[in-house]
Amino acid sequence: MTEARMVVPPPAAATRAGWGVLAVVCGALFLEGIDIAMLNVAVPAIAADIGLATADAHWVISAYVLAYGGFMILGGRTADLVGRRRTFLVALAVFVAFSGLGGVADDAWVLLVARFVTGATAGFMTPAGFSLLTTSFPAGPLRDRALAVYGAIGAGGFTLGVVAGGFLTEAGWRWVFFAPVIVGALLWVAGRAVIRPDEAGRIPRRGFDLGGAVTLTSAMVVLIYGVVETGEGRGLTTGITSLGVAAALLVAFVVIERRAADPLLRLAVLREGLLVRASVAGLLVIGSFFAFQFLVTLYLQDLRAWSPVATGLAFAVMGADMILAPLFTHRLVARFGNVPVMVAGVLAGLVAFALALRIDGAWGYLELLPSMLLIAVMFALVYGPLAAAATAGLDEAEHGLAGGVVYTAFQFGAALGVSAATIVLVGGHTTEAGAADYQRALLVPVVGAALALVLGISTWSRSRRAA
Repeated sequence: MTEARMVVPPPAAATRAGWGVLAVVCGALFLEGIDIAMLNVAVPAIAADIGLATADAHWVISAYVLAYGGFMILGGRTADLVGRRRTFLVALAVFVAFSGLGGVADDAWVLLVARFVTGATAGFMTPAGFSLLTTSFPAGPLRDRALAVYGAIGAGGFTLGVVAGGFLTEAGWRWVFFAPVIVGALLWVAGRAVIRPDEAGRIPRRGFDLGGAVTLTSAMVVLIYGVVETGEGRGLTTGITSLGVAAALLVAFVVIERRAADPLLRLAVLREGLLVRASVAGLLVIGSFFAFQFLVTLYLQDLRAWSPVATGLAFAVMGADMILAPLFTHRLVARFGNVPVMVAGVLAGLVAFALALRIDGAWGYLELLPSMLLIAVMFALVYGPLAAAATAGLDEAEHGLAGGVVYTAFQFGAALGVSAATIVLVGGHTTEAGAADYQRALLVPVVGAALALVLGISTWSRSRRAA
């Protein structure tokens, strides 16, 4: 799978416009990252205030990421057909509105509904922003650099959001929802000013493939529910039944896509380039990171009795990827290619998670610091190259769809990672988790990163043979 490169520089005016688009879509991706990360820190306070049980608290995050992943492919397809700018700005406006609703919620069900709808709108916003970026720069070094910056900002949202979440939770957990409202409103105004209207694609005569969107989204939700119920032992029969329903929905989705005149997901695109391999690698990496972050947050707050602010500051060093990626990643990609750089990043992540397996009840910041630094390296080397590899060889008219596939994998991985970590940590008992429970649960990110490394090495070998 060779990657075509264009070295002819674009006109200066187009380049300036592209950097303006980059600034806005990076801001939106950062907003989505901090939205999730801030909730990781705030979950204990939210659960205590609105009456969520510890075993159910992860749904504050999972409701968002499930909807995010479930609507992502529909969002990407919508952006390709009705216009990327229009899709991006409308989704951002709805995102802001429902973030505000989450901030004023007094009941758990209202909060979870708000989180689900916010995630669904993010599912439209992210692939629209991604395709705005990739179509604003030609394939080659300039796009690689833009994607490195984009990836660093997105990953920085995951890490620095924990710091912001700590401070905001201390002020009151509702500010974790109100802060994105302010940032999102400013981004919407900037987006209206700097993003030029783009040419919409051909609207299908029979409309969107809503059947495909419904079956795919439902399959993801039911699948995660089945995994949680089965793993926690609270409803084995219900869990197994849910997994069967999820499998049936996925089969129905494939049947619908094969018969649809204008499918939500053109199945042939999954055989082109490195889209599927990059997406699976992203699922494993993001799932591993979210499991690690979730577990360490609970460890520091529940077992070590750290404050949300102290917990957030412990994660701050991971934001170093925002410096490393723009300085080094595009240079490494120019010399070695996207896949080798991505493999090196996954290896750094695997070492980071493996080091944390030695955790005990006395660990603090200094013991966790090596893992935090290696995670910064992981994000700096993985995020941008993975996105670039996913779109290599695909027509620009399907970049929104490709972005939808990649970020569906990201969010599905996040949901699976947090759910799997919860399952292993709880282990079917209701007592407080101890150091041994956290050691066992931290095997989840280690296994995920190891699988991602094997896949990356296989992809690298395959690409070299094809070249």
